[in-house]
Amino acid sequence: MVDTICAISSATGEAGIGIVRMSGPLSIEIAEKIFRSKRNISLTDIKNRFLSYGHIVDGNRVIDEVLIVKMLKPYTYTREDLVEIYCHGGIISVRKILNLIIDKGARLAEKGEFTKRAFLNGRLDLSQAEAVIDLIKAKTDSSYEQSVKQLEGRLTGLISLIREKIMAMISLIVANIDFPEDEIVEAQYESLLEDAFEVKDDLFKLISGSDRGRLIRDGINTVILGKPNVGKSSLLNAMLKYERAIVTDIPGTTRDIIEDYINLDGILLKITDTAGIRETDDKVEQIGVERAKKSIEDADLIIALLDPSQPFNDDDREIIKLLDNKKTLILLNKSDLKRKVSDEEIKDLLKDKKYMSVSILEGSIEEIENKIVEMFFQGQIVGKEDFYVNNLRHVRALKDAYSSMESVIDGIKRQEFLDLIEVDLRQALNELGLITGETSTEDILDKVFKEFCIGK
Repeated sequence: MVDTICAISSATGEAGIGIVRMSGPLSIEIAEKIFRSKRNISLTDIKNRFLSYGHIVDGNRVIDEVLIVKMLKPYTYTREDLVEIYCHGGIISVRKILNLIIDKGARLAEKGEFTKRAFLNGRLDLSQAEAVIDLIKAKTDSSYEQSVKQLEGRLTGLISLIREKIMAMISLIVANIDFPEDEIVEAQYESLLEDAFEVKDDLFKLISGSDRGRLIRDGINTVILGKPNVGKSSLLNAMLKYERAIVTDIPGTTRDIIEDYINLDGILLKITDTAGIRETDDKVEQIGVERAKKSIEDADLIIALLDPSQPFNDDDREIIKLLDNKKTLILLNKSDLKRKVSDEEIKDLLKDKKYMSVSILEGSIEEIENKIVEMFFQGQIVGKEDFYVNNLRHVRALKDAYSSMESVIDGIKRQEFLDLIEVDLRQALNELGLITGETSTEDILDKVFKEFCIGK
Protein backbone atom coordinates (compact mmCIF):
# COMPACT_ATOMS: atom_id res chain seq x y z
CA MET A 1 0.00 0.00 0.00
CA VAL A 2 1.24 3.50 -0.85
CA ASP A 3 2.21 5.59 2.16
CA THR A 4 0.29 8.70 3.07
CA ILE A 5 2.73 11.59 3.28
CA CYS A 6 2.48 14.97 4.98
CA ALA A 7 4.48 18.16 5.21
CA ILE A 8 4.37 21.85 6.01
CA SER A 9 4.03 23.59 2.64
CA SER A 10 4.30 27.20 3.78
CA ALA A 11 7.51 29.02 4.62
CA THR A 12 8.92 28.76 8.12
CA GLY A 13 8.37 31.75 10.38
CA GLU A 14 5.62 34.15 11.34
CA ALA A 15 2.91 34.54 8.71
CA GLY A 16 -0.79 35.11 8.34
CA ILE A 17 -1.44 31.56 7.16
CA GLY A 18 0.35 28.24 7.52
CA ILE A 19 -0.35 25.27 5.23
CA VAL A 20 -0.10 21.58 6.07
CA ARG A 21 -0.84 19.09 3.31
CA MET A 22 -1.35 15.34 3.05
CA SER A 23 -1.33 13.06 0.02
CA GLY A 24 -2.15 9.38 -0.16
CA PRO A 25 -4.89 6.84 0.51
CA LEU A 26 -5.33 7.68 4.22
CA SER A 27 -5.43 11.46 3.79
CA ILE A 28 -9.18 11.88 4.20
CA GLU A 29 -9.40 9.22 6.91
CA ILE A 30 -6.70 10.94 8.99
CA ALA A 31 -8.21 14.36 8.44
CA GLU A 32 -11.59 13.02 9.54
CA LYS A 33 -10.04 12.01 12.88
CA ILE A 34 -8.59 15.41 13.69
CA PHE A 35 -11.02 17.88 12.08
CA ARG A 36 -14.17 19.07 13.82
CA SER A 37 -16.45 21.04 11.50
CA LYS A 38 -18.18 24.11 12.92
CA ARG A 39 -21.40 22.80 11.36
CA ASN A 40 -20.82 19.25 12.63
CA ILE A 41 -20.51 17.90 9.10
CA SER A 42 -18.25 14.92 8.44
CA LEU A 43 -15.33 15.64 6.12
CA THR A 44 -16.53 12.71 4.03
CA ASP A 45 -19.80 14.55 3.41
CA ILE A 46 -18.19 17.88 2.58
CA LYS A 47 -18.09 18.62 -1.14
CA ASN A 48 -14.91 17.94 -3.07
CA ARG A 49 -12.72 21.06 -3.39
CA PHE A 50 -14.92 23.11 -1.03
CA LEU A 51 -13.33 24.87 1.93
CA SER A 52 -14.79 24.02 5.31
CA TYR A 53 -14.35 25.97 8.56
CA GLY A 54 -13.68 24.32 11.90
CA HIS A 55 -10.98 23.24 14.32
CA ILE A 56 -8.13 20.75 14.42
CA VAL A 57 -8.50 18.80 17.63
CA ASP A 58 -6.53 16.22 19.58
CA GLY A 59 -9.27 14.44 21.45
CA ASN A 60 -11.10 17.22 23.29
CA ARG A 61 -8.18 19.67 23.03
CA VAL A 62 -8.40 22.33 20.33
CA ILE A 63 -5.13 22.80 18.44
CA ASP A 64 -6.11 25.59 16.05
CA GLU A 65 -8.93 27.24 14.14
CA VAL A 66 -8.59 26.24 10.48
CA LEU A 67 -9.98 25.97 6.99
CA ILE A 68 -9.68 22.56 5.34
CA VAL A 69 -10.18 21.26 1.83
CA LYS A 70 -10.24 17.73 0.47
CA MET A 71 -9.35 16.95 -3.15
CA LEU A 72 -10.27 13.54 -4.51
CA LYS A 73 -8.04 11.64 -6.94
CA PRO A 74 -7.27 11.68 -9.81
CA TYR A 75 -7.81 15.43 -10.24
CA THR A 76 -5.17 16.59 -7.77
CA TYR A 77 -1.55 17.69 -7.92
CA THR A 78 -0.33 14.18 -7.06
CA ARG A 79 -3.29 12.29 -8.61
CA GLU A 80 -3.88 10.89 -5.12
CA ASP A 81 -6.42 11.90 -2.48
CA LEU A 82 -5.09 15.15 -1.05
CA VAL A 83 -6.00 17.27 1.97
CA GLU A 84 -4.76 20.76 2.75
CA ILE A 85 -5.19 22.48 6.12
CA TYR A 86 -4.92 26.28 6.36
CA CYS A 87 -4.10 27.26 9.91
CA HIS A 88 -2.60 30.30 11.62
CA GLY A 89 0.94 30.99 10.49
CA GLY A 90 3.90 30.62 12.79
CA ILE A 91 6.02 27.78 14.07
CA ILE A 92 3.97 26.18 16.84
CA SER A 93 0.57 25.74 15.18
CA VAL A 94 1.76 24.10 11.98
CA ARG A 95 4.14 21.80 13.83
CA LYS A 96 1.45 20.68 16.26
CA ILE A 97 -0.87 19.85 13.38
CA LEU A 98 1.91 18.07 11.46
CA ASN A 99 2.87 15.96 14.49
CA LEU A 100 -0.78 15.08 15.09
CA ILE A 101 -1.14 13.89 11.47
CA ILE A 102 1.99 11.75 11.83
CA ASP A 103 0.62 10.26 15.06
CA LYS A 104 -2.53 9.24 13.15
CA GLY A 105 -0.63 7.23 10.52
CA ALA A 106 1.00 9.47 7.93
CA ARG A 107 4.74 9.92 7.51
CA LEU A 108 6.81 13.03 6.87
CA ALA A 109 7.34 13.59 3.15
CA GLU A 110 10.81 13.53 1.67
CA LYS A 111 12.14 16.48 -0.31
CA GLY A 112 10.06 16.99 -3.43
CA GLU A 113 7.97 13.88 -2.79
CA PHE A 114 4.65 15.52 -3.66
CA THR A 115 6.01 16.52 -7.06
CA LYS A 116 7.75 13.16 -7.44
CA ARG A 117 4.40 11.45 -6.98
CA ALA A 118 2.92 13.82 -9.57
CA PHE A 119 5.62 12.60 -11.96
CA LEU A 120 5.29 8.90 -11.10
CA ASN A 121 1.51 9.10 -11.45
CA GLY A 122 1.72 10.76 -14.87
CA ARG A 123 0.57 14.21 -13.80
CA LEU A 124 3.85 15.82 -14.93
CA ASP A 125 6.83 14.66 -16.94
CA LEU A 126 10.30 15.11 -15.47
CA SER A 127 11.10 18.37 -17.24
CA GLN A 128 7.81 19.84 -16.02
CA ALA A 129 8.57 18.68 -12.49
CA GLU A 130 11.93 20.46 -12.66
CA ALA A 131 10.13 23.59 -13.85
CA VAL A 132 8.21 23.62 -10.56
CA ILE A 133 11.36 24.18 -8.50
CA ASP A 134 12.60 26.76 -11.02
CA LEU A 135 9.29 28.57 -10.65
CA ILE A 136 9.68 28.65 -6.88
CA LYS A 137 13.28 29.88 -7.07
CA ALA A 138 12.75 32.45 -9.85
CA LYS A 139 14.10 35.89 -8.92
CA THR A 140 13.18 37.82 -12.09
CA ASP A 141 10.18 38.05 -14.43
CA SER A 142 12.21 36.55 -17.29
CA SER A 143 13.25 33.45 -15.33
CA TYR A 144 9.70 33.08 -14.02
CA GLU A 145 8.22 33.23 -17.53
CA GLN A 146 10.70 30.65 -18.82
CA SER A 147 9.74 28.32 -15.96
CA VAL A 148 6.03 28.76 -16.71
CA LYS A 149 6.62 27.84 -20.36
CA GLN A 150 8.50 24.71 -19.34
CA LEU A 151 5.79 23.79 -16.82
CA GLU A 152 3.19 24.19 -19.57
CA GLY A 153 5.10 21.62 -21.64
CA ARG A 154 7.01 23.76 -24.14
CA LEU A 155 10.21 21.71 -23.79
CA THR A 156 8.23 18.46 -23.69
CA GLY A 157 6.60 19.34 -27.01
CA LEU A 158 9.92 20.14 -28.68
CA ILE A 159 11.53 16.93 -27.40
CA SER A 160 8.51 14.87 -28.47
CA LEU A 161 8.74 16.17 -32.05
CA ILE A 162 12.43 15.25 -32.24
CA ARG A 163 11.79 11.80 -30.76
CA GLU A 164 9.04 11.19 -33.32
CA LYS A 165 11.49 11.91 -36.14
CA ILE A 166 14.02 9.50 -34.65
CA MET A 167 11.34 6.83 -34.19
CA ALA A 168 10.37 7.19 -37.84
CA MET A 169 13.99 6.57 -38.82
CA ILE A 170 14.17 3.53 -36.54
CA SER A 171 10.92 2.17 -38.02
CA LEU A 172 12.36 2.38 -41.52
CA ILE A 173 15.53 0.60 -40.45
CA VAL A 174 13.66 -2.12 -38.52
CA ALA A 175 11.43 -2.76 -41.54
CA ASN A 176 14.49 -3.30 -43.73
CA ILE A 177 16.14 -5.56 -41.12
CA ASP A 178 12.97 -7.65 -40.70
CA PHE A 179 12.46 -8.03 -44.45
CA PRO A 180 15.97 -8.52 -45.85
CA GLU A 181 14.63 -9.61 -49.26
CA ASP A 182 13.62 -5.98 -49.80
CA GLU A 183 17.12 -4.49 -49.85
CA ILE A 184 17.46 -0.90 -48.73
CA VAL A 185 18.10 1.20 -51.79
CA GLU A 186 20.32 4.23 -52.23
CA ALA A 187 17.31 6.54 -52.09
CA GLN A 188 16.42 5.24 -48.62
CA TYR A 189 19.94 5.92 -47.38
CA GLU A 190 19.57 9.44 -48.72
CA SER A 191 16.22 9.79 -46.97
CA LEU A 192 17.74 8.61 -43.68
CA LEU A 193 20.61 11.03 -44.10
CA GLU A 194 18.25 13.93 -44.74
CA ASP A 195 16.20 13.04 -41.67
CA ALA A 196 19.34 12.67 -39.55
CA PHE A 197 20.56 16.14 -40.54
CA GLU A 198 17.13 17.56 -39.67
CA VAL A 199 17.22 16.00 -36.19
CA LYS A 200 20.78 17.19 -35.67
CA ASP A 201 19.74 20.72 -36.65
CA ASP A 202 16.79 20.61 -34.22
CA LEU A 203 19.14 19.58 -31.41
CA PHE A 204 21.66 22.26 -32.33
CA LYS A 205 19.00 24.98 -32.07
CA LEU A 206 18.10 23.87 -28.54
CA ILE A 207 21.73 23.59 -27.46
CA SER A 208 22.78 26.92 -28.99
CA GLY A 209 20.22 28.81 -26.89
CA SER A 210 21.14 27.07 -23.65
CA ASP A 211 23.79 29.60 -22.55
CA ARG A 212 21.20 32.34 -22.80
CA GLY A 213 18.71 30.16 -20.97
CA ARG A 214 21.18 29.50 -18.16
CA LEU A 215 21.85 33.22 -17.75
CA ILE A 216 18.11 33.92 -17.62
CA ARG A 217 17.58 31.24 -14.97
CA ASP A 218 20.73 31.53 -12.83
CA GLY A 219 21.77 35.08 -13.60
CA ILE A 220 25.04 36.56 -14.83
CA ASN A 221 27.82 35.78 -12.38
CA THR A 222 29.51 39.19 -12.32
CA VAL A 223 32.77 40.08 -10.59
CA ILE A 224 33.91 43.68 -9.99
CA LEU A 225 37.69 43.84 -10.19
CA GLY A 226 40.23 46.63 -9.70
CA LYS A 227 42.80 48.24 -7.45
CA PRO A 228 41.78 49.75 -4.13
CA ASN A 229 39.90 53.05 -4.37
CA VAL A 230 39.02 52.83 -8.07
CA GLY A 231 35.28 52.86 -7.31
CA LYS A 232 34.37 49.17 -7.04
CA SER A 233 32.22 49.53 -3.94
CA SER A 234 30.70 52.73 -5.28
CA LEU A 235 29.69 50.82 -8.42
CA LEU A 236 28.13 48.03 -6.34
CA ASN A 237 26.17 50.50 -4.22
CA ALA A 238 25.01 52.47 -7.25
CA MET A 239 23.74 49.36 -9.03
CA LEU A 240 22.02 48.07 -5.89
CA LYS A 241 20.68 51.56 -5.14
CA TYR A 242 21.58 51.29 -1.47
CA GLU A 243 24.74 51.35 0.66
CA ARG A 244 25.76 47.68 0.62
CA ALA A 245 29.52 48.19 0.79
CA ILE A 246 31.54 50.63 2.89
CA VAL A 247 33.06 53.42 0.80
CA THR A 248 36.01 55.41 2.16
CA ASP A 249 39.19 57.06 0.88
CA ILE A 250 41.23 54.51 2.82
CA PRO A 251 42.73 51.84 0.51
CA GLY A 252 41.84 48.23 1.33
CA THR A 253 38.45 48.90 2.95
CA THR A 254 36.92 45.87 1.21
CA ARG A 255 38.86 42.82 2.36
CA ASP A 256 36.41 40.02 1.71
CA ILE A 257 33.93 39.02 -0.98
CA ILE A 258 30.64 40.94 -0.90
CA GLU A 259 27.82 39.35 -2.91
CA ASP A 260 24.35 40.58 -3.79
CA TYR A 261 21.75 40.33 -6.56
CA ILE A 262 20.50 42.91 -9.03
CA ASN A 263 17.41 42.64 -11.21
CA LEU A 264 18.60 44.23 -14.44
CA ASP A 265 15.57 44.71 -16.72
CA GLY A 266 14.41 41.16 -16.04
CA ILE A 267 17.86 39.56 -15.86
CA LEU A 268 19.53 38.59 -12.61
CA LEU A 269 23.07 39.76 -11.91
CA LYS A 270 24.84 37.94 -9.12
CA ILE A 271 27.34 40.70 -8.48
CA THR A 272 30.49 40.31 -6.40
CA ASP A 273 32.59 43.15 -5.03
CA THR A 274 36.14 41.98 -4.38
CA ALA A 275 39.14 43.19 -2.43
CA GLY A 276 41.33 45.62 -4.32
CA ILE A 277 44.08 43.90 -6.34
CA ARG A 278 47.46 45.12 -5.13
CA GLU A 279 50.69 43.99 -3.48
CA THR A 280 50.26 44.19 0.29
CA ASP A 281 51.91 42.95 3.49
CA ASP A 282 48.59 42.86 5.33
CA LYS A 283 47.78 39.13 5.78
CA VAL A 284 44.01 39.68 5.93
CA GLU A 285 44.08 41.80 2.79
CA GLN A 286 46.27 39.19 1.06
CA ILE A 287 43.57 36.58 1.66
CA GLY A 288 41.00 38.98 0.19
CA VAL A 289 43.14 39.53 -2.91
CA GLU A 290 43.53 35.77 -3.43
CA ARG A 291 39.78 35.29 -3.09
CA ALA A 292 39.24 38.06 -5.62
CA LYS A 293 41.50 36.29 -8.12
CA LYS A 294 39.79 32.95 -7.49
CA SER A 295 36.32 34.45 -8.08
CA ILE A 296 37.37 35.21 -11.66
CA GLU A 297 37.40 31.52 -12.59
CA ASP A 298 33.61 31.06 -12.53
CA ALA A 299 32.65 34.57 -13.64
CA ASP A 300 30.38 35.10 -16.67
CA LEU A 301 31.36 38.78 -16.69
CA ILE A 302 34.19 40.77 -15.17
CA ILE A 303 33.71 44.49 -14.69
CA ALA A 304 37.26 45.82 -14.47
CA LEU A 305 37.68 49.33 -13.10
CA LEU A 306 40.72 51.48 -13.82
CA ASP A 307 41.42 54.96 -12.47
CA PRO A 308 43.08 57.20 -15.11
CA SER A 309 43.12 60.09 -12.63
CA GLN A 310 46.14 58.29 -11.14
CA PRO A 311 49.21 56.93 -12.99
CA PHE A 312 48.95 53.27 -14.03
CA ASN A 313 51.28 50.85 -12.25
CA ASP A 314 52.12 47.15 -11.98
CA ASP A 315 48.82 46.44 -10.17
CA ASP A 316 46.88 47.73 -13.19
CA ARG A 317 48.94 45.53 -15.51
CA GLU A 318 48.31 42.51 -13.26
CA ILE A 319 44.57 43.17 -13.42
CA ILE A 320 44.56 43.35 -17.22
CA LYS A 321 46.42 40.01 -17.40
CA LEU A 322 43.65 38.42 -15.31
CA LEU A 323 41.10 39.37 -17.98
CA ASP A 324 42.46 37.14 -20.73
CA ASN A 325 39.84 34.83 -22.29
CA LYS A 326 37.08 36.37 -20.18
CA LYS A 327 34.03 38.41 -21.15
CA THR A 328 34.99 41.77 -19.75
CA LEU A 329 33.60 45.26 -19.41
CA ILE A 330 36.48 47.67 -18.78
CA LEU A 331 35.52 50.97 -17.19
CA LEU A 332 37.83 53.95 -16.98
CA ASN A 333 36.20 55.50 -13.94
CA LYS A 334 36.38 59.06 -12.57
CA SER A 335 36.00 60.73 -15.95
CA ASP A 336 34.95 63.84 -14.01
CA LEU A 337 38.56 64.19 -12.80
CA LYS A 338 41.61 65.25 -14.76
CA ARG A 339 43.45 62.39 -16.41
CA LYS A 340 47.03 61.62 -15.40
CA VAL A 341 47.53 59.03 -18.14
CA SER A 342 47.70 59.62 -21.88
CA ASP A 343 45.76 57.90 -24.66
CA GLU A 344 48.99 56.12 -25.60
CA GLU A 345 49.38 54.75 -22.07
CA ILE A 346 45.78 53.52 -22.10
CA LYS A 347 46.29 51.84 -25.48
CA ASP A 348 49.56 50.29 -24.31
CA LEU A 349 47.88 48.86 -21.20
CA LEU A 350 44.67 47.63 -22.80
CA LYS A 351 46.07 46.59 -26.22
CA ASP A 352 42.99 45.93 -28.35
CA LYS A 353 40.53 45.70 -25.46
CA LYS A 354 37.56 48.06 -25.64
CA TYR A 355 36.62 50.30 -22.74
CA MET A 356 34.11 52.90 -21.53
CA SER A 357 34.92 56.21 -19.86
CA VAL A 358 32.48 56.72 -17.00
CA SER A 359 31.93 58.54 -13.76
CA ILE A 360 30.09 56.36 -11.28
CA LEU A 361 29.58 59.25 -8.88
CA GLU A 362 28.15 61.42 -11.66
CA GLY A 363 25.54 58.88 -12.76
CA SER A 364 26.89 56.57 -15.48
CA ILE A 365 25.08 53.55 -14.05
CA GLU A 366 22.31 53.35 -16.66
CA GLU A 367 24.90 53.49 -19.43
CA ILE A 368 26.84 50.65 -17.78
CA GLU A 369 23.72 48.52 -17.30
CA ASN A 370 22.65 49.03 -20.93
CA LYS A 371 26.10 47.90 -22.04
CA ILE A 372 25.81 44.69 -20.00
CA VAL A 373 22.44 43.87 -21.58
CA GLU A 374 23.90 44.56 -25.01
CA MET A 375 26.91 42.32 -24.34
CA PHE A 376 24.80 39.31 -23.39
CA PHE A 377 21.46 39.77 -25.11
CA GLN A 378 22.11 42.16 -28.00
CA GLY A 379 20.06 44.81 -26.24
CA GLN A 380 16.94 42.65 -25.82
CA ILE A 381 16.39 40.33 -22.88
CA VAL A 382 13.88 37.80 -24.18
CA GLY A 383 10.77 37.88 -26.33
CA LYS A 384 7.40 36.74 -25.03
CA GLU A 385 7.39 33.65 -27.26
CA ASP A 386 11.08 32.78 -26.86
CA PHE A 387 11.98 29.62 -24.99
CA TYR A 388 15.47 28.51 -24.00
CA VAL A 389 16.72 25.30 -22.43
CA ASN A 390 18.21 26.38 -19.11
CA ASN A 391 18.78 23.19 -17.13
CA LEU A 392 22.31 21.76 -17.08
CA ARG A 393 20.99 18.18 -16.99
CA HIS A 394 18.86 18.83 -20.06
CA VAL A 395 21.77 20.44 -21.93
CA ARG A 396 24.01 17.47 -21.19
CA ALA A 397 21.38 15.06 -22.51
CA LEU A 398 20.88 17.18 -25.64
CA LYS A 399 24.62 17.24 -26.29
CA ASP A 400 24.85 13.47 -25.86
CA ALA A 401 21.93 13.02 -28.27
CA TYR A 402 23.64 15.40 -30.72
CA SER A 403 26.83 13.31 -30.51
CA SER A 404 24.82 10.16 -31.21
CA MET A 405 23.24 11.79 -34.27
CA GLU A 406 26.71 12.69 -35.56
CA SER A 407 27.56 8.98 -35.31
CA VAL A 408 24.32 8.17 -37.15
CA ILE A 409 25.19 10.55 -39.98
CA ASP A 410 28.70 9.16 -40.20
CA GLY A 411 27.35 5.60 -40.33
CA ILE A 412 24.79 6.42 -43.03
CA LYS A 413 27.45 8.10 -45.17
CA ARG A 414 29.60 4.97 -44.92
CA GLN A 415 26.50 2.81 -45.47
CA GLU A 416 27.21 0.77 -42.35
CA PHE A 417 25.06 -2.19 -41.31
CA LEU A 418 21.60 -0.91 -40.41
CA ASP A 419 21.61 -2.47 -36.97
CA LEU A 420 24.70 -0.41 -36.05
CA ILE A 421 22.98 2.78 -37.18
CA GLU A 422 19.91 1.75 -35.18
CA VAL A 423 22.01 1.46 -32.00
CA ASP A 424 23.11 5.09 -32.29
CA LEU A 425 19.55 6.21 -33.05
CA ARG A 426 18.22 4.42 -29.98
CA GLN A 427 20.98 5.99 -27.90
CA ALA A 428 19.86 9.45 -29.06
CA LEU A 429 16.27 8.47 -28.26
CA ASN A 430 17.24 7.36 -24.75
CA GLU A 431 19.17 10.56 -24.07
CA LEU A 432 16.14 12.65 -24.98
CA GLY A 433 14.00 10.39 -22.82
CA LEU A 434 16.16 11.33 -19.84
CA ILE A 435 14.91 14.90 -20.18
CA THR A 436 11.22 14.02 -19.99
CA GLY A 437 11.68 11.02 -17.70
CA GLU A 438 10.66 8.36 -20.22
CA THR A 439 14.03 6.64 -19.70
CA SER A 440 14.83 7.94 -16.22
CA THR A 441 16.67 6.03 -13.53
CA GLU A 442 16.26 6.13 -9.76
CA ASP A 443 19.57 7.98 -9.44
CA ILE A 444 18.33 10.72 -11.76
CA LEU A 445 15.03 11.03 -9.91
CA ASP A 446 16.81 11.27 -6.56
CA LYS A 447 19.12 13.96 -7.90
CA VAL A 448 16.23 15.98 -9.36
CA PHE A 449 13.89 15.90 -6.39
CA LYS A 450 16.49 16.51 -3.68
CA GLU A 451 16.57 20.12 -4.95
CA PHE A 452 12.97 20.61 -3.75
CA CYS A 453 11.75 21.71 -0.35
CA ILE A 454 9.96 19.10 1.73
CA GLY A 455 6.47 20.57 1.31
CA LYS A 456 6.58 20.51 -2.50
